[in-house]
Amino acid sequence: MCEKSKTCCFTGHRIIKTEHKDTITQNLLKLINTLTERGVYNFIAGGALGFDTLAAKAVIATREHNPNIKLTLALPCREQANNWNLKNINEYNNILALADNIVYVSDKYYDGCMQKRNRYMIDNSDHCIFYMSSPRGGTAYTIKYALTCNTNLHNVITGITNI
Repeated sequence: MCEKSKTCCFTGHRIIKTEHKDTITQNLLKLINTLTERGVYNFIAGGALGFDTLAAKAVIATREHNPNIKLTLALPCREQANNWNLKNINEYNNILALADNIVYVSDKYYDGCMQKRNRYMIDNSDHCIFYMSSPRGGTAYTIKYALTCNTNLHNVITGITNI
């Protein structure tokens, strides 16, 4: 894995409020550029629908102008996309093909593999860009864990960071 101080992960909800989508996309690009200017070149996305997909696509878009940027997909299991619709599976496969690294934290799905993936991302990152519109679920769990690890947090909606 890459140097933690030069790495940023993403966490966020699968369902994105319509009124947030444009702001998220714009702020993702801004935050990624700001972090790369500060020496962060490794980005880890969780490969899920929603925010993870937007984040991975933003890294890929930024990489077109800055080839030093690397995208790692940290996936909870090999079957993550098995029950998705064809459109989402195709988008997922395109992102997989464009990733620099793929890490599976488990071969098979089990209760807790998503949390294991989230902990892996935080444990290997000094920064975390997040989208949280509700203080419940996996995103809230991941942000709470990040706080215990002194991870630098960057809110993609408000643009507020703690760096």
